[in-house]
Amino acid sequence: MDEAQEPDINAYKSFNHFFTRELKPGVRSFSSETNAIVCPADGAVSQAGGISDGKIFQAKGKSFTATELLGGDAARAEPFNNGAFTTIYLSPKDYHRLHMPLTGTLREMVHIPGRLFSVNAATTNSVPGLFARNERVAAIFDTEIGPMALVLVGAIFVSSVETVWHGVVTPPSITSVQNWQYNDDAPTLKIGEEMGRFNMGSTIIVLFGKDKAQWDAGFKAEKTVKLGELIGRVVG
Repeated sequence: MDEAQEPDINAYKSFNHFFTRELKPGVRSFSSETNAIVCPADGAVSQAGGISDGKIFQAKGKSFTATELLGGDAARAEPFNNGAFTTIYLSPKDYHRLHMPLTGTLREMVHIPGRLFSVNAATTNSVPGLFARNERVAAIFDTEIGPMALVLVGAIFVSSVETVWHGVVTPPSITSVQNWQYNDDAPTLKIGEEMGRFNMGSTIIVLFGKDKAQWDAGFKAEKTVKLGELIGRVVG
């Protein structure tokens, strides 16, 4: 609570209001290095690496495809083939707002209904294709190095994913993929700006295209990370 914008717990009108509490200005610093890609959340790295022939590594012996992750549209996934990805897990103790790892202009948002499996390490290691089976919201941004996808994956107790430009995106009882296109009214969010939030612990997956981004050497599975720290660099 020392980091919260509102330190009085009695001021919160609901548990979720408390859970998605804002941070005080300045408690997270954002890297100012040239060509920086910054961490979009507090949490732990589940995986980070390359997208090999369209496949994204989940855990030992398990993977899923970028096409599956992005709602089954091969054209939407094609720009990320042989690119770079990272999966960051937010546990219930973490700050639950998500921020931009790189400045981008929103092109498309997709809501993909699905399951609500837990996304902790034990479940990730045991459920095949977990992140491409859970309910999720994919936001595709145009950046200085081409498309960037931010995929907000729901989980157990997480039936509400919000974005700053839309509000709640995950309505109950929707069973088909929904798609929103942004043209003249497309919002541009700068690096470090808030883009969305979860109601409980969950996962954000970041995708870049081939030869466009490179993760830092120390940015690897099981590393604890904080919002705003340097995790990689623009190379394309």
